[in-house]
Amino acid sequence: MSSEEIKQERHQARQQKVKEQVDARVAAAQEVKGLLLIITGNGKGKSTSGFGTIARAVGHGKQCAVAQFIKGTWDNGERNLLEKLGVEFQVMATGFTWETQNKESDTAAAQLVWQECKRMLQDESLDVVLFDELTYMVSYGYIDLDEVVEALKNRPYMQSVIITGRGAHRTLIDMADTVSEVKNVKHAFESGVKALQGVDW
Repeated sequence: MSSEEIKQERHQARQQKVKEQVDARVAAAQEVKGLLLIITGNGKGKSTSGFGTIARAVGHGKQCAVAQFIKGTWDNGERNLLEKLGVEFQVMATGFTWETQNKESDTAAAQLVWQECKRMLQDESLDVVLFDELTYMVSYGYIDLDEVVEALKNRPYMQSVIITGRGAHRTLIDMADTVSEVKNVKHAFESGVKALQGVDW
């Protein structure tokens, strides 16, 4: 047997072992239900990941809705695209909270959007909903954590929910099915580069 044949045989054996492990995990996963996904961390890409999942769901003919906190006044590509495809958007149209600097008005604006979120969480026709940057609203005390938990627990069984934002509360992390933490390794903004249309928004 040549050295190349030996390498191929070893490679095939390794890949067969991987296949067996993957097949075993797939076979063990029998439950079918809607998922709660948390995308948190201090890196870029949390909202992007959430919107990517919404786009995927729409591509499969799923009914989707989005609630956006914090960035509501920005013109953004994901909204421009997804609204044309029938995705409902509810936005907190006050802009960044560090610019408004008014807790009372920010709380009122957050509550208006949260009421729409609660409606979405009772709507059995919605397959996937995205609550973009909801974590901040909980951290700032604009939206009550217990109320969020209760609404999530009582949503339709097959409805999936994506929550994005830094500093996700431990309670939300514990109840989630999937949690991803996006780490900041390097960011162009830190080098003085402006946010780029089509890449950053």
